[in-house]
Amino acid sequence: MSATSVRIRLSGGPAELAAADRSVPAGELGQTLKIRHGAGYEHFVRDGESETVDGCEVAVFRWTYRTRIAE
Repeated sequence: MSATSVRIRLSGGPAELAAADRSVPAGELGQTLKIRHGAGYEHFVRDGESETVDGCEVAVFRWTYRTRIAE
């Protein structure tokens, strides 16, 4: 992971998304994450919460809602 990336954890939403090891650019910590999943997008936001995982601080993003891809 580069110095400009921050490790994150997804809370809520589809279990298979939460299990993935992820990171985002540090500048995106205040933004909504929109992750494509199946026929839609899962949206996650950060409220400033962090936790320690394996001795590293991880930013927590919580699931807020799902949108479908327009056809």
